[in-house]
Amino acid sequence: MYKGIAFDMDGVILDSEKIYRKYEYEAARHFGLPLDKVEDFCNLIAGGNKKANAITFDNFFKSGIDYYDYRAIVTAGVEGHAEEHGYELKPGVKELLEFLKEKGIKIALATSTEKKRAMKFLEPHGVLEYFDKLIYGDMITRGKPEPDIYLTACRELGLDPSEVIGVEDSKNGVISSHKAGLITVLVKDLIPVDDVIKENADYIYDNIISIKDLFN
Repeated sequence: MYKGIAFDMDGVILDSEKIYRKYEYEAARHFGLPLDKVEDFCNLIAGGNKKANAITFDNFFKSGIDYYDYRAIVTAGVEGHAEEHGYELKPGVKELLEFLKEKGIKIALATSTEKKRAMKFLEPHGVLEYFDKLIYGDMITRGKPEPDIYLTACRELGLDPSEVIGVEDSKNGVISSHKAGLITVLVKDLIPVDDVIKENADYIYDNIISIKDLFN
């Protein structure tokens, strides 16, 4: 029934969201923002691109602080961590990718992260060879939760959205995939499953390897 699958990266392929959150707290501390609100802010911006997240930042904190100054601290911390330690793959990722290849399923990456940074994080793991198409945040004008990145992924794969599974870990991501008309899977990471996620996700799994069930 399904001929293709499109994966988000952070929190789905890479175990990176916890690192982003660490440096979100550092940036908030630097600018004197309320630390008890950082977790909620992270849940709101996860999966979004920097333009959308800038608007969310302004509306959420109403601080007058330039989001891009705040983001520079987060980015420096995240990239410093990546340079020193790298990122681990989420459990089951390679097993699932190998399974999908054996099944002849077309595979796309659909990440809000810019190409240069995404490739730097993924290349050490030797997983890029599994992907038929790679769609990055700087290839898209409107980021998640708009459907553009998933529509682009389907177009690049040569498939109708109804034939493709979108795999996400964030609210913005599942909304984007659902809007694009994909069969939408949320794999739990750090974001609490709320009513919005339940309304937009066709399947909710505790781990990525459970996606195998959709092809059996």
